[in-house]
Amino acid sequence: MTDTNIRKTIFLEADRAAVWEYLTQPEHLAKWFHAPKTALAAGAKLEMFGTESGDLLIWGEVRAARKPEYLEYTFTVKPMGDAVSTVKWTLTEVPGGTKLALEHDGLPQGEAAFGLTLALDKGWDDHIGRMRAHIHEKAG
Repeated sequence: MTDTNIRKTIFLEADRAAVWEYLTQPEHLAKWFHAPKTALAAGAKLEMFGTESGDLLIWGEVRAARKPEYLEYTFTVKPMGDAVSTVKWTLTEVPGGTKLALEHDGLPQGEAAFGLTLALDKGWDDHIGRMRAHIHEKAG
């Protein structure tokens, strides 16, 4: 059996430094994802709160934060139980902007966990789409 993982790649009309801000700074994360209380930094606890509910939705630890090229953190949500997955963001400079790649590895496996995988897959599509809209609105 292979690992259950999600892979996404998008292109953004912004430099890596600007995209990095959207991945690590609370005021920008709140626009497209969930709001931490502090900026994401290597070795720090990861806690993402619902922008409307204020409830803790995602938790883990920031494993690496190499500005402006790579961010990695562990990722757990309540439906995962005790399982811990890993989210990796890679920012690559391309002519005219940034290529942003997401890898979400170590998701729970098996038929019983497939609904969670579907929900996370759709969730990442929705969140990344909002990030693109905010970044491009700012650039435009």
